Amino acid sequence: MTLIFLACTVLPAYAQVKSLVHKDEKRRYLVYTPASYESQPHKAFPLVFNFHGSGMTMAEQMLYTQMNRAADRHQFIVVYPLGVKQDWNVGFGMSYLEGTDDIGFVEALLAKLRQDYRVDGQRVYATGLSRGGFFTLRIAAELPQLFAAVASVGGPMPEPVVQHHTRPGRVGVLLIHGTADQVVAYGGKPGGYLSAPDSYRYWVKRNELAATAVSQRTVGSADVTLQEQGNGRQRVALLTVKDGGHTWPGADPFNVGLPIGKTTRDIDANEIIWQFFAQHSRRAPAGKPDDAGDNQDQPQ
Repeated sequence: MTLIFLACTVLPAYAQVKSLVHKDEKRRYLVYTPASYESQPHKAFPLVFNFHGSGMTMAEQMLYTQMNRAADRHQFIVVYPLGVKQDWNVGFGMSYLEGTDDIGFVEALLAKLRQDYRVDGQRVYATGLSRGGFFTLRIAAELPQLFAAVASVGGPMPEPVVQHHTRPGRVGVLLIHGTADQVVAYGGKPGGYLSAPDSYRYWVKRNELAATAVSQRTVGSADVTLQEQGNGRQRVALLTVKDGGHTWPGADPFNVGLPIGKTTRDIDANEIIWQFFAQHSRRAPAGKPDDAGDNQDQPQ
């Protein structure tokens, strides 16, 4: 599940490389603020974490996904963290409990970003590709009190997360996966990760949405289908790309010597992801208190 892309050394004007020390290790991250950030000094902005795939860098993830363009259009901040050895701890290749403390790093980074930037703490989201996508689902499982929704591209539910997921709380989950993915199989891998449909069903159950109506429709073309259930606060969705590869829909195709397959141009993953995120907030709807233990804000 290693993805390698050529990195460009020129970063967009509003992207800044920063670092913090977590557990005696210097951790780096890129922050992109939209053009409207400086012109609206009293506005609190939504925040999106965008996690790279295994073997990629934070700059490569930024340049490949081009999420900064969506950040400008929709006015949100994007942070691109860098994993230790360009990896994330999802229980593959390292101990889930004793390996790299990436969950603690995310908590520390979010606290730092809320200190340094005008972040809307009720609208914090996470997305990622491949290993980074797997990791967003660990975040959904372990940090539902901090994140309103996550979106995983090419990364269904890791079995180690299923085995350790005991924390209550609900969070919106969007899964995007190509049926011809040869790097992370749409049909799952026994002992590694669930299939994309089983991942969808897992999160429907965790969010207590099994009794809600199922919506199914095509998106962009007949080759892209969306299955979704929701209750007005959280939604769970599976976007299936027929014959799609291990790629970010709408991105420029890359030939990197890996069987990453077809990149669909019928949809823009960034727009799909943001539209999904925009439906989720940890604020209770008007007149409705937060459910006990359900996405309540915590003091920072």
